[in-house]
Amino acid sequence: MATLGSDPRPHSQLASASIQSNISGNNVPTNRGLERALEEGANSGFFNLSARKLKEFPRTASNFDLSDTVEGDLSRNRLAEVPSEVCHLVALESLNLYHNCIKTIPDTIINLQSLTSLNLSRNQLCALPACLCGLPLRVLNASNNKLVCIPEAIGQLRSLMELDVSCNEITALPRHIGRLKALRELNVRRNLLCVLPEDLAELPLVKFDFSCNKVSTIPVSYRKMAQLQNLQLENNPLQSPPAQICMKGKVHIFKYLSIEACRSDKMPDSLYLPDIDQNKKQDTDSGVGSDNGDKRLSATEPSDEDSLSLNVPMSHITEEEGLSKDDSSEHISALTVFLRTHKSMESVDPQFTMRRKMEQLREELELMEQLRESIESRLKVALPEDLGSSLMDGVVLCHLANHIRPRSVASIHVPSSAVPKLSMAKCRRNVENFLDACRKMGVPEDKLCLPHHILEEKGMIKVSMTVQALVDETSTKQALFT
Repeated sequence: MATLGSDPRPHSQLASASIQSNISGNNVPTNRGLERALEEGANSGFFNLSARKLKEFPRTASNFDLSDTVEGDLSRNRLAEVPSEVCHLVALESLNLYHNCIKTIPDTIINLQSLTSLNLSRNQLCALPACLCGLPLRVLNASNNKLVCIPEAIGQLRSLMELDVSCNEITALPRHIGRLKALRELNVRRNLLCVLPEDLAELPLVKFDFSCNKVSTIPVSYRKMAQLQNLQLENNPLQSPPAQICMKGKVHIFKYLSIEACRSDKMPDSLYLPDIDQNKKQDTDSGVGSDNGDKRLSATEPSDEDSLSLNVPMSHITEEEGLSKDDSSEHISALTVFLRTHKSMESVDPQFTMRRKMEQLREELELMEQLRESIESRLKVALPEDLGSSLMDGVVLCHLANHIRPRSVASIHVPSSAVPKLSMAKCRRNVENFLDACRKMGVPEDKLCLPHHILEEKGMIKVSMTVQALVDETSTKQALFT
């Protein structure tokens, strides 16, 4: 009786067939996955070839029309350079090359004249080619590479809004970085920077991170960064401003820089005198007549016959003294201008004005700290760095008044989860109730601030004086009763 069954084969042949089957089974899904991704890219304009262990751009890509691709993702692969095939996709607007092994960028990348976002982070780049600066980039991320410098041509990226070169080995920022007039975010964290360029003060930066560097001084010109909201500077050997100022936040840092600016602008009298003497010498030169016949005072000592004494009254100057009316008026006007200039120069004391300005800034800083401490110590709360905005709705001030004297403010309008911000009318009502409570508790009118000082954050010094007067007044009365 015949039996059904497979032909007997050696065990080694069965194992080999099994291995071959597994290999072919693994390759087919991979190839199919690549082809499917490329096909989707051709149809949608976005190809995603991330995390496929690619060492080069797939050769099968030539079977698909990727000419209209606007976004490409080649992140988490093993590319050693930017593929030349990608540099011919002229419609690309965004290219992600994160976490590869890229060491070089070909010059043909200049073909991508629509590219606005380029991610080169976590690669092995030692330098950025100058041709990269000829692209219309808005976002450039070259963090976690081996960069030692940034090309001077970086200033050509006039549309660049975000630049991230953190975690590299950069020792200095290029001078032309100040030409990036559209730059909003700059991240140079964890590099080897010792000096920050002054030109950064002219940029409209909103976020600036230079933490983990070797910076010891923040330029005083950085106080002009009016749009800066996020400043990261930790882990630097900062000496100016000192560490205790930096720990208090951006507002205190900028106050310190303003004081330092006043101090650097202050010039001693000895520095002003040469300018005055030089002006004198320019006005009173050798006395040799010029071509146009202008009369000038002689720098040589005048004789008794042809000179005017500065002590002689102007009414005594007559024609009998050897001067015609025209010459007299001309000499008088020249002397008058000279005397006024000399007098005004003597009356100006630049040391006093600069010193007074610095004292005012210090007083303002101390009053703000005193105001913060008075509120936080009594209400047991931590106020935000921007003290003015936290007081402008009047809620904290009304609670302070009620803490000092319970029920001094009968009703307080407070924000809710549904309405997190009070209307201006309710803010004004809170502020007026606080000021009325201050009056009832004995604060003199001359020490009371006005409502707009609180509502518009334009008179925080007066607000500080009002709060201090309230605290002092109530403390005095409590001491008398005890």
